[in-house]
Amino acid sequence: MSVATDLAVADTIFDYGDRALLLQFGTAAEVLTVTAALREAELPGVLDIVPARRTVLVKLDGPRYQGVTRQRLRRSRISPEALGADRRAELVIDVVYDGADLTEVASLAGLTTAQVINAHTATPWRVGFSGCAPGFAYLVGGDPRLKVPPRPERGQRCRPDQLGLPMNSAGSARAGPPAAGS
Repeated sequence: MSVATDLAVADTIFDYGDRALLLQFGTAAEVLTVTAALREAELPGVLDIVPARRTVLVKLDGPRYQGVTRQRLRRSRISPEALGADRRAELVIDVVYDGADLTEVASLAGLTTAQVINAHTATPWRVGFSGCAPGFAYLVGGDPRLKVPPRPERGQRCRPDQLGLPMNSAGSARAGPPAAGS
């Protein structure tokens, strides 16, 4: 792992049982940066690295790795520039913008529906993490004008052909799992 002073690997580290550590962050961008750095570092005893909205779960090969990995993570600093070239694969998801809440999103964002569609398609999105169901990807990034409050109806399901804007990100059931190394 490259040493720099830009970003601590984690401000908060919790034991997650005796075979994992849970790292907590303030933003999805920090989660993505740290996840990439941890994968690049190939730490001994780390079996899996699982990003979520504001956390990264580091699954270990046994209790003997927990203390030493925690110490190493607390001492480590990473720099986004140290991660090397962007190796993410691009995936284009065809979307038809005709949902019942398109007008509501436009109103909340202070845009026309055409401007919402343009803002959503003109800005790159990145798979931040997976969840809800196999193949459902939470996308992060996008145009900040589209950050609208969640709808009061919770627990709505996205059909496989739908794209949603949950909790200031986007979600797509069509995105599938991220490519290896993403």
